[in-house]
Amino acid sequence: MERRTRVLVVDDDLEIRRLLGKYLEGQGFQTVLAGSRRECEQRVGDAEVDLVVLDVMLPDGSGLDLCRDLKDRRPDLAIILLTALKEDVDRIIGLELGADDYLGKPFNPRELAARIRAVLRRGGGDRPAEAGPVPAASYRFDGFSADAVARRVTKPDGGELDLTGAEFDLLQIFLDRPGRVLSRDVLLDLLHGRTADPFDRTIDVTMSRLRRKFGDSGVFRLFKTVRNGGYQFAARVERIAP
Repeated sequence: MERRTRVLVVDDDLEIRRLLGKYLEGQGFQTVLAGSRRECEQRVGDAEVDLVVLDVMLPDGSGLDLCRDLKDRRPDLAIILLTALKEDVDRIIGLELGADDYLGKPFNPRELAARIRAVLRRGGGDRPAEAGPVPAASYRFDGFSADAVARRVTKPDGGELDLTGAEFDLLQIFLDRPGRVLSRDVLLDLLHGRTADPFDRTIDVTMSRLRRKFGDSGVFRLFKTVRNGGYQFAARVERIAP
């Protein structure tokens, strides 16, 4: 019999974690509960956990520190952070530490279940072929170069920029469409095709990481945010055909 996806819910509020555990069980997940950092680390060690729903405020330590430690120990472990709606700093830091998604409190458990499914799909499926311009063999922009065949980005100083597959995919979408304002929905469609989920935070998570790795955080020199529009790649791009 195939094992159900196992979700660990970590929240110091006993009622909240019990309610979430019961709801997620009804959605087909197997749930494990923890009320502290210590319990979370024990559950991850004892059980075959696939995803952690992690509150950033814990009685015996920071959920952000725990997120980083869990990702260091198990890079494949999916993590969704629960944060207060106004705590943007925690949200941004959490994404930079490796969290796969975030959800502001208060929230609808139905949305949490949808986010869990979206994160799990991202981790286990190949991206469908996208429509659009014929990709180039390589690109040059703002001192960087990107090799589309080797899927490698070289920095102006000659060093290599470490990007994940999803980060390179999103970067290449922008490099093929420099100057165009691309909405979040368009980017989702280009990344996931018709399988895109309206609750999927792929774009938000990956954009945050791309900006940090390119030194663009807070400056938005390469990746500009267009109000009520989406994102725009602002640098001049030289495309070298295959």
